[in-house]
Amino acid sequence: MSIFNYQQRNNIILVSIIVLGCFLVYALSEIFSAILGSIVLYVIFRPMYLFLTEKRRWNRGLSALLIIFLSLVVIVIPFLLLSFMMIDKIISIKNNTSGINMWMDKIDTFTGRNLSQPHFAEETMQKLSTYTADLFPSLLGSAANIILTLLVMYFILYFMFAQFREFEAGLLKYAPFSEQHALKFAVALKNATYSNVLGQGIISLTQGVLLANGFWIVGIPDAVFWGVIATFISFLPVVGAPTLSIPAGLYLMLLGHNWQGIGIMIYGLLFIGNLDHVLRLVINKRIANTHPIISIIGVFIGIPLFGILGLVFGPVLLSYFILLVQIYETNRKAADRIERIRAGTDNA
Repeated sequence: MSIFNYQQRNNIILVSIIVLGCFLVYALSEIFSAILGSIVLYVIFRPMYLFLTEKRRWNRGLSALLIIFLSLVVIVIPFLLLSFMMIDKIISIKNNTSGINMWMDKIDTFTGRNLSQPHFAEETMQKLSTYTADLFPSLLGSAANIILTLLVMYFILYFMFAQFREFEAGLLKYAPFSEQHALKFAVALKNATYSNVLGQGIISLTQGVLLANGFWIVGIPDAVFWGVIATFISFLPVVGAPTLSIPAGLYLMLLGHNWQGIGIMIYGLLFIGNLDHVLRLVINKRIANTHPIISIIGVFIGIPLFGILGLVFGPVLLSYFILLVQIYETNRKAADRIERIRAGTDNA
């Protein structure tokens, strides 16, 4: 006969689950980006999967493979190519510093004479180098880690789609809140993912293309490269792509092309900057509104954890956390209301 009663056994099992769960989370920390990536892709492509399997009556496994192929072609491969393009360019600039040093000296002379900042360019380059090293650790590390992450991500994603009914039923069964709140959470999860990934992706790509075209028109060297840079930094709401037009304008003015310099700054700050606001209003009406503070804090959270992927995963992860807090608050209020009702009944 057991020395523990029913309640004690349940408590011991619960503690064991928590302890083992912590070990499992720690063990899976290396592939956390793959797990989060599979969740993001599942949320994005779920409507398409339902259309293929329920409307078109396609095979589940075939539909899952088609979505994996599309996500590779449309999202993953372009993102990786742009990232490696940036790395190659940064390495080439680092290996050929003679032209950069000349321009840094000119900028330092200008800022020292007019702004009392004689080491402005030097200090800025040091900060940019440090930030870039933090931004691309996963890509600079090894390609093997990237391949492993992609394999794990798509392995998980395949079974999430191929067994999506069982997967979603399991989520509802083990969710720590009611089915009604679980469905609300699913809608909020979809909106947060669409806003942070699709919405911000469309804005960033648009700004990068427009800025690259503007740089090409006024004769800025490597316009495509700077367009790629603009695409990435557009994920930062405070910085954004339009700010790149300021150093570009100063560069042209130092060369004596004053009108082109003034023109590119007006084009970047006024046209692209206002277009950014218009696109955000349109996307927020159609999808959801992600507060800029969430984006900023999410980026600072995501970059140390995921490298350059943190530009996307950081705000998404923070949005998911806030959604869970809101669901908990709703459950807590509902539980307090039930307790008050019971207390009133007992007193009666």
